[in-house]
Amino acid sequence: MIIRWESEHDYVLVHVHQDMFGDWIFVRAWGQIGTAYGGIQHALAEDYTQAMTWVSDVDHIQRLRGFSKVLETSDDAPEARDAVRQLSLLDAR
Repeated sequence: MIIRWESEHDYVLVHVHQDMFGDWIFVRAWGQIGTAYGGIQHALAEDYTQAMTWVSDVDHIQRLRGFSKVLETSDDAPEARDAVRQLSLLDAR
């Protein structure tokens, strides 16, 4: 699952997926739209339920900050490729 929120200048992107060991990984990236400024954080969730709780928390916080959800898709959807590519660029720094 990939979800992206945006404000006028900033974005937050969350990627929840299982790794090859079956663990649930929660990745949160943030930054300024159109720039290389930002960060990325990885967390290991105890289970899918905990990962979805974290997604709900991020959604609540971003909406309070004036962000709008602009993307919610599965990992295998075509729009997901660009979102994951952005995560890879941040992770390489």
